[in-house]
Amino acid sequence: MSEANIAKKQEIASAVAKRMEKAGSILVVDYLGLTVAEVTDLRKQLRDAGIEMSVIKNTILRRAAKEAGVEGLDESFAGPSAVVFGGEDVVAPAKILVDFAKNAEALEIKAGVIEGRATSLEEIDAIAKLPSREGLLSMLLSVLQAPIRNTALAVKAVAEAKDEAGEAA
Repeated sequence: MSEANIAKKQEIASAVAKRMEKAGSILVVDYLGLTVAEVTDLRKQLRDAGIEMSVIKNTILRRAAKEAGVEGLDESFAGPSAVVFGGEDVVAPAKILVDFAKNAEALEIKAGVIEGRATSLEEIDAIAKLPSREGLLSMLLSVLQAPIRNTALAVKAVAEAKDEAGEAA
């Protein structure tokens, strides 16, 4: 192999390593058996959520993972693999992939690293069942608003009771 090829592959591995370092979650999937339409649909769903999916050679993935200090994925870099790089919302990639895999049995999640920690398939499945970031924020807001809302309703009920008592007299 020429030095130019080696340098080019190292450059690609370094770029992938930077993507791995920035990613909140990294999931490795086996997409073999998916139709072109299914892959296109999956990519669209991921892209719409701001998530990137790439097909990268396993040797480059191994180099990149080593360079980025990402552990727990080496065994999954065998056979046809696609890598999904998640952003700030670490739940979104798992949720999209698990939901998609329910309808497309050919899609198999091989491994994952979430927030720098190797994650089992069971944990990925559990994470996928969590509400989205927006859903969690909505729940938090609802909990924070409940005391204020209850106080406002109590004040309104007292005011209405006084109005009714004043009208009855």
